[in-house]
Amino acid sequence: MPVAAPEIEVLEDTRIAPRWHVVLLNDDDHTYDYVIEMLMRLFGHSVERAYQMACEVDQRDRVIVETTSRERAELKQEQIHAYGRDERLARSKGSMSADIEPAE
Repeated sequence: MPVAAPEIEVLEDTRIAPRWHVVLLNDDDHTYDYVIEMLMRLFGHSVERAYQMACEVDQRDRVIVETTSRERAELKQEQIHAYGRDERLARSKGSMSADIEPAE
């Protein structure tokens, strides 16, 4: 006598991981060229987009440079902090600062 297959309950519970902003913070120790170069190298932004972000961080003291997973946001924050001083400016002592914050 054939055995009936057991019933299988399929649960569809798809969750989207929370998104995080990488926020570059303004200072007076880095040039526009430094900011543009860094954003192009670390985030792959075009020169035009990087320039727009450099203008925004200068005017508003902060700019969101990427929205991503928490793990990648933490990595990108570390990369910004490790990028090094701006060789174009004698008073530059180190990298720029960045925060991460939950995307609303």
